[in-house]
Amino acid sequence: MKIKISQTIQLNYEVTGTGPNVILLHGNGEDLHIFDALVSRLKASFTVYAVDSRDHGKSTQTNEPFNYNDLTEDIHLFIQKLQLEEVTILGFSDGGIIALLLGIRQERYLRKLISLSPNLSPKDWKKAPLMKIQERYRETKDPMFHMMLNEPNIDPKELKNIVVPTLITAGEHDLFYRSMYRTIEKRIPEAELQILKGEDHSSYIIDTDKMAEAFRSFILR
Repeated sequence: MKIKISQTIQLNYEVTGTGPNVILLHGNGEDLHIFDALVSRLKASFTVYAVDSRDHGKSTQTNEPFNYNDLTEDIHLFIQKLQLEEVTILGFSDGGIIALLLGIRQERYLRKLISLSPNLSPKDWKKAPLMKIQERYRETKDPMFHMMLNEPNIDPKELKNIVVPTLITAGEHDLFYRSMYRTIEKRIPEAELQILKGEDHSSYIIDTDKMAEAFRSFILR
C-alpha cells in the first residue's frame, strides 16, 4: 500500500503482524522485500512495517538528487502520518544511517534503535569497496552512488544525543572499518555492539531470518 507523506512523495509499505511497532528500512538500491524472510518471523511478535525509500521499490521515483536528511525526514513523516508511537527502527546500511539520524533528532516516538552495518562518514569505507563505488559512479553517474561517496557526515559527538537503547551490528568482514563501530558503541549511552563472525556487510540480513531471535529479544527486553 502507499501513503502520501508530502506534496511530492508517496512511500510504499507493507504491514503485517500484531504487537509493538517495528519499522524496517532497507539499504541503497534495495527494496522492502530484502526483509521478507525476517518479517515472516517477526510478525508473530510485532506489528511490522517494511518501507520502500523514495526512488526505491514502488515508492515515488523523483529522479532528483536527495540526501540522508531527506530520507530521514521521509520516515519521520511516515511515522507521523500513521500516528505511530513506541516505535523501534530496524534499518540496514542506509536504513541504519536513518535510524541513527532519527535517534540524534530525539524523536519522541522512538523506543529502540537497531542499526545494521551503518557508517558515519565516507571515510569509514575500506579501500577496496570504496574504489568499486567510485568506479560505479564514474560509469553510471547514479546519484545514489554520489550520495554514498559524499555522505553521511555524522559527527561522532552527536551520537550522545541518542538516548534510547540501541543495538549496532556489523559483519566481521563488513565494508567499513571496525574502529568506526567501536566509536559508535562508545558514544551512544545505551549502545550494544555485535560483530557477527563470518558475516559480511549484508549476508546476515538480506533474504535471511538468521537474526530474527536476536532482534526479537532485544526489542522485548
